[in-house]
Amino acid sequence: MKDNILVIGGTGKTGRRVAAGLEALGHEVRIGARSAEPSFDWDDPTTFAPALRGMDKAYIVYYPDLAVPGAKEAITTLTETALKEGVEKVVLLSGKGEKEAEACEEIVAHSGLRYTLVRASWFNQNFSESFLLEPILAGHVALPMPNAEIPFVDANDIAEVAVQALTDDQYDGQTLEVTGPRKLTFKQIVETVAAATGRDIQYQPISLDDYKVVMKNAGLPDDYVWLFTYLFSEVLGNADNQVVTNDVEKVLGRKAIDFQEFARKTAATGLWDQPVGQPL
Repeated sequence: MKDNILVIGGTGKTGRRVAAGLEALGHEVRIGARSAEPSFDWDDPTTFAPALRGMDKAYIVYYPDLAVPGAKEAITTLTETALKEGVEKVVLLSGKGEKEAEACEEIVAHSGLRYTLVRASWFNQNFSESFLLEPILAGHVALPMPNAEIPFVDANDIAEVAVQALTDDQYDGQTLEVTGPRKLTFKQIVETVAAATGRDIQYQPISLDDYKVVMKNAGLPDDYVWLFTYLFSEVLGNADNQVVTNDVEKVLGRKAIDFQEFARKTAATGLWDQPVGQPL
């Protein structure tokens, strides 16, 4: 059976991969984004109903993160609207080890919709498509929490799990925790990227207070400074966040992508070749 599926955040790291995976299976995909038609904007709840109308299912990514103020209210409004519009099922992308995100999960779980929760660890693609790309290019990655061991997960694995959850009823009502196959520190991550590229890239541990100053000096908005401070102080040190799971293998029938494999493939594209910009 082919479904009509709204992919909220369909231009983002996981969303565009989920959309591609669903389209490859023959489903009708609607992208949920400000630039799409109909438009979807988390800051404008009047856009929710037109985007959800006629959809059987939805993949939900809240931007910038489920932990930020206002997320619970937005998720509540979205799920209520989805129910009114006849949506049958949603898959919510959540953060592993984020207590605030779990409050949003509860809203989805008690919404009256069929659902699956996908809790993800930090993405490999943070180093290729997000805020850690520029430091990698600059050859100097300064980050707090040097002792945190993180089971970084690949966005392709997250997307494939989400596609399975959207298209296979056996995952209804389940919470899938997706991680990479092993835990790595930031120093080990940077060393892996350096080895893959043949470049000299250094990791420098700094205090969280110093990192906040760096972010502010880089011109990041206050809400982003708050979010990254929260993630480093509350999530990375959380024991739950540092647990390696086998849910990727359970759902996909294969091992999760290792960061070393991600680094090798990304380095082969040339993305990390040219040192530009200033370290953050």
